[in-house]
Amino acid sequence: MPFGEPILHVDMDSFFVEVERMDDPRLVGKPVAVGGTGGRGVVASASYEARRFGVRSAMPVGEARRRCRGLIVVEPSRGRYGEVSHEVFTIMRSFTPLVEGISIDEAFLDVSGLRLHFPSSEAVGVEIRRAIRRIVGIPASVGIATTKFLAKIASGHAKPDGMLRIPAGTELTFLHPLAIEELWGVGESTALALRDLGVVTIGDLAATPSSVLEPRIGVAATAHLLALARGEDPRPVVSAEPARSVSSEVTFAQDIADSDGIERETLRLCDQVSARLERGAVAGHTVTLKVRFADFSTITRSSRLGRPVAHTADIWETARGLVGRAAIGDGPVRLLGVAVSELVDDDDPRQLALGRERHDAAADAVAAIRGRFGSSSVVPARIIQAPGGGRDRGAAPRREP
Repeated sequence: MPFGEPILHVDMDSFFVEVERMDDPRLVGKPVAVGGTGGRGVVASASYEARRFGVRSAMPVGEARRRCRGLIVVEPSRGRYGEVSHEVFTIMRSFTPLVEGISIDEAFLDVSGLRLHFPSSEAVGVEIRRAIRRIVGIPASVGIATTKFLAKIASGHAKPDGMLRIPAGTELTFLHPLAIEELWGVGESTALALRDLGVVTIGDLAATPSSVLEPRIGVAATAHLLALARGEDPRPVVSAEPARSVSSEVTFAQDIADSDGIERETLRLCDQVSARLERGAVAGHTVTLKVRFADFSTITRSSRLGRPVAHTADIWETARGLVGRAAIGDGPVRLLGVAVSELVDDDDPRQLALGRERHDAAADAVAAIRGRFGSSSVVPARIIQAPGGGRDRGAAPRREP
């Protein structure tokens, strides 16, 4: 059966602040604002600890400091935000190609094509939130609904670090008690004009004749807002670009240098990438290994294959060779990543490889089991006992309590 609520809105919570906290854990749990520290600086993002004191984005930093004593103001790390945003969008596109980004830290997803892999769109939301938290290390809130507009409102009500589904058929029950300011297109002046008419909630607006509204807010705005007040939003999710790769990374709490640990982590990343390729029904021609050393220097090594790969053993066969080419023994490793790119549909015609019949049959059986029972149902034996020194940013999913 199709999902009743196929649209997700995924929104990173206090994105700039959370990225800064990734790189400086001393900021965790403290009131933090990202913004300019000069005399005319403004707040670009505020942590929820700071928001409790009234600190908001676009507020002058001086005012923010007056409202929140002890506020920590951090200069923006501009290039870093784009890098983390790319990681987040890569995760979302590993679930579905229908991802419509609307800013650096939020996107709409149409997950209707995942109905054979997940029991509900809510289950998809759980997995996406878990993947972003584990792989990237930041929180995300998710709204789930029948339309883009409702999904975005739902994610706002789910913050911070939560998820909210508006069940199909209950849209107006959820929507009508809300303040009119929650409608797209209702700014300060429009809200004032509507309140002068006695329109305070979205339900009030829906019950107001257009002939009353048009003289105050205009014909176009009236038609737009009345449609939203009725829960109508026919716009589809439009993907700006197809997924170019599927990847997974892990940053370690303590650098690792032993070859066995490095190989085990690389194999685990290969297995995670394989699960995502299988879920997206794609395979790729190029395998890339990314290594970041303790001094933050970063290298990549790639190998292009004549036969597209999607199964763990095939990706690992290539990645293991890339580990050798990367000369990892030269220093402790801070981060490892594996990516498969040049994607093609997994059912595209392929050249048969002699002597691989049993190998491919076993790999297809594993994929079938994962498709039915989840990506953590079958994993390579070597990675069951994962090293305890790393902060896993891409381990096999576990059920949230």
